[in-house]
Amino acid sequence: MPKTPKVHDPSEQIRAALRRPGHGSSDFDLNLETVLPLGRKLRPAGVLVPISVVDDVPRLILTKRSSALKHHPGQIAFPGGKQDEGDVDVTAAALREAQEEIGLPSDLPEVLGFLPTHETVTSFSVTPVVAILRHSFQAIPEPGEVDEVFSVPLKHILDPSNYVVESRRWRGQRRKYFTVPFGPYYIWGATARILRGLAARVSE
Repeated sequence: MPKTPKVHDPSEQIRAALRRPGHGSSDFDLNLETVLPLGRKLRPAGVLVPISVVDDVPRLILTKRSSALKHHPGQIAFPGGKQDEGDVDVTAAALREAQEEIGLPSDLPEVLGFLPTHETVTSFSVTPVVAILRHSFQAIPEPGEVDEVFSVPLKHILDPSNYVVESRRWRGQRRKYFTVPFGPYYIWGATARILRGLAARVSE
């Protein structure tokens, strides 16, 4: 009988990486000429970084936002969103939004830890909640919010050499940002910056 492929479980490697000290990140990291106003108010948000270990190759689950959305249409993103009044904390926000956006049962993710907060150009302080999924689930994209739910091999995401710095005009200025393309998926901006932080921690 053929042998069942042995699944690599990256849980301890990821836990160790998340315990390492470090500073938060920002959409402005690569644009040192940007002067951020003092006393600015950032809204708390939580995103889920779900790593599935169901198959023989661990994979990171991501979403493609609906092309009909007003903000960031068609972009690649983590499931998640702003912390509402009913959320106990950013973890609750991330789990609630993941259930709404991709149909992920809230009791399925095993939270491993957190990456430092990330400041976005839209004035959110985002806490990435990293979790392992040991069981499969049926992804159900939220109509009008998510066009597609897909996955990328974790190995691709954790390799710093796969990240490229690109730039484009934004609000009259040239803005640089990280990208980590995979097949037809152009992963960039805050999503790529957060993943680049995870890759850097794991490779230390």
